[in-house]
Amino acid sequence: MEGTIQCSANYVPLSPISFLERSAIVYRDRLSIVYGNHVKYTWRDTLHRCIKLASALTHLAVSSGDVVAVLAPNIPAMYELHFGVPMAGAVLCTLNIRHDSAMVSVLLKHSEAKVLFVDYQLLNIARGAIEIISKTSTKLPHLVLILESDKPSTSSSNVVSTSGNLDYESLLATGKPDFEIKRPNDEWDPISLNYTSGTTSSPKGVIYSHRGAYLNSLAAILLNDIATMPVYLWTVPMFHCNGWCLTWAVAAQGGTNVCLRNVSAKGVFDSIARYQVTNMGGAPTVLNMIANAPASDRNPLPRKVAVMTGGAPPPSQILFRMEELGFGVTHSYGLTETYGPGTVCTWKPEWNTLPPQTQAKIKSRQGLHHLGMEDVDIKDPVTMKSVPPDAKTMGEVMFRGNTVMNGYLKNDKATQDAFKGGWFRSGDLGVRHPDGYIELKDRSKDLIISGGENISTIEVESVLFTHPVVLDAAIVGRPDDHWGETPCAFVKLKDGCNASADEIIKYCRDRLPHYMAPRTVVFEDLPKTSTGKTQKFILKEKAKAMGSLPKSRTSKL
Repeated sequence: MEGTIQCSANYVPLSPISFLERSAIVYRDRLSIVYGNHVKYTWRDTLHRCIKLASALTHLAVSSGDVVAVLAPNIPAMYELHFGVPMAGAVLCTLNIRHDSAMVSVLLKHSEAKVLFVDYQLLNIARGAIEIISKTSTKLPHLVLILESDKPSTSSSNVVSTSGNLDYESLLATGKPDFEIKRPNDEWDPISLNYTSGTTSSPKGVIYSHRGAYLNSLAAILLNDIATMPVYLWTVPMFHCNGWCLTWAVAAQGGTNVCLRNVSAKGVFDSIARYQVTNMGGAPTVLNMIANAPASDRNPLPRKVAVMTGGAPPPSQILFRMEELGFGVTHSYGLTETYGPGTVCTWKPEWNTLPPQTQAKIKSRQGLHHLGMEDVDIKDPVTMKSVPPDAKTMGEVMFRGNTVMNGYLKNDKATQDAFKGGWFRSGDLGVRHPDGYIELKDRSKDLIISGGENISTIEVESVLFTHPVVLDAAIVGRPDDHWGETPCAFVKLKDGCNASADEIIKYCRDRLPHYMAPRTVVFEDLPKTSTGKTQKFILKEKAKAMGSLPKSRTSKL
């Protein structure tokens, strides 16, 4: 339009780096990070440390676009790296702390990381990974050791630790406080690289942009109803989708980050009481742990604590129990490819009069796209037509918007396949309710087809979770010569409780169409990813190894 001009006065590439710079002024003396008994930083401290970190990285020959990896739990250094790395113009790659040396070596090679920051407890994994890389390459990342910071600073003042590696604090000491921050030239420039959880296949490198991180951080503030100066308890792994972008979001609101190295029910309740926590998050497995915590580990909540859950569809029974304990749960849904949260089950006041169990069931829906996402739909993956909002017709969940990934690193085919038709294809199956809200039914890879009937494993699992002695459960298909496959339940019981397979089967048959009820029940611990997702591909292999059920067991549905 005539008379307009784009210039530095009215256009600056969006980046969450700006959140930290602003908070260092507005909330300069407010606590930004607390950890254990000895670590307390203000927002002014955090900006100062992150600038020095960015400067120090340039001394390690890190330049714009280079990847800097980190293998660490939710500790202060992990939080600082979320700002210090992009301030150096580099791309942060947070690695899953449950990966072994072999997988870490694969990801380091794939990302071509220049530097690897590693927590002292994970040093052997990092060393093993570098040893594997050294057999085929001379390009090895610099290794920087993060020593335990929850102790007097005098205990880690050496430039080189006893293990012979440069340590984090000593590296920071080499940085210049007047370092000029390297801002993105284009807001679509990458800020981080997140590898998918690998629950079904080898992880893929998902590229986040400064723009997407900025927008999804603001969306996270809104969908979590995070007030100014919150106290956020880190029970979501910061390595997973950059902590659902809340690493940056908490900075935007001048909050206090309560770092928690190990997540336990007692640690959660103790931290809430000690720091007056206002917000936290966690996958349904974390909520399950809290909801079933023994009385000795629980404390009365000093106030209502807002909790965002996601990562897997939460059973309504767990949501109901969390509300009973005094937590306010918001259900969000998304994938690594959508920067974590992509939808939110926005609560409507008219639902407050419904029975508690009905409310919990509604809360377990995935809802609608948040304000940072352009759209979410349930579509037929072949015709790309929207399915009718009848709560029955299944289709694939698809997204489009500014908070969808740039693409998969070095994998053009996977990127093109994911964006085929102009939408991001999630691989999840769901339905749309008449009110417009979507509800997940299954992963396309997990859907069980028995005698021509589609069985939603999520629906069967939700029934299992209502059993009074069931702590955890998962459903997969077991091969069957007659029906093709039948539901097989893997169940973990609560401590001190007992139940037989026949009892579990009957319980499900009384509450579901008979063809949906499990035909097999296996009692054991369920394998999990570090983000709380059940590794169904492992359970599928176990079910496959069982072979077909005897004909007498499957002749009637």
